[in-house]
Amino acid sequence: MANEYENLGMPSFRLDGKVALITGAGTGIGAGVALAFSAAGADVVLVGRTQGNLDQVAEVIRARGGNVKTRVCDVTDSAEIRALIGDISRLDILVNNAGTNFPEPMLEVSDEHLDAMIALNVRACFVTAQAAVRKMLTNTGTDAGVIINVSSQMGHVGSPNRTVYCMTKHAVEGLTKAMAVELADQGIRVNTLCPTFVDTPMVRKIVDTPEKEAFLVSKIPMGHMAKMEDVVGAALYLAGPSARMVTGTSLKVDGGWTAQ
Repeated sequence: MANEYENLGMPSFRLDGKVALITGAGTGIGAGVALAFSAAGADVVLVGRTQGNLDQVAEVIRARGGNVKTRVCDVTDSAEIRALIGDISRLDILVNNAGTNFPEPMLEVSDEHLDAMIALNVRACFVTAQAAVRKMLTNTGTDAGVIINVSSQMGHVGSPNRTVYCMTKHAVEGLTKAMAVELADQGIRVNTLCPTFVDTPMVRKIVDTPEKEAFLVSKIPMGHMAKMEDVVGAALYLAGPSARMVTGTSLKVDGGWTAQ
């Protein structure tokens, strides 16, 4: 009698032959994800508003032997992002990463900040995902595509001075669940990646005093902010074949913040 474990394969984190598009890819998490996906074998399309930032990331990828293209695009321009995704020959993975935040008390939120966060964090997220789904449905095979909507631990909790940001990220969580249910039988998986505060230059501009850092660390049971590689590793898992039964869920890389 054959041993039931003889044909058990090890999970793969490779993305060979896949094409991944990452928005907000010129800096921060988007840049880190692009580098990781390329190292795992994917061809990557970097999307952002600043050519110089995209070029810096692309230069590293090319130096490491990866295939990369850069596309300048403001994802809040619906026509522009739809045209960009429509024009690429193939798309297997979307990392919907572009987003923004203006931390401030609720009573001080201006219409300008409110509209900007809704436009980028919610509307552009939806439009980009919609365009990606349309492209992915032209793929053959049972695994048509993967969408990772970069959300936040703030999509699961509340926090002072982040009313609008929390609102937008809760919206992304709802969108992700609905997309996952609607698209599962068409071979498209959809999940959110939910980091805590990641120790990057952008975050350091917000966490700019010892008092602010002490408050944040006090909320994280593991006692420190996340590193870029922590978030990148989670994204690589969600994008690859090891997560083929994972859809409609949130992968929280938050050091235990939301477990309290």
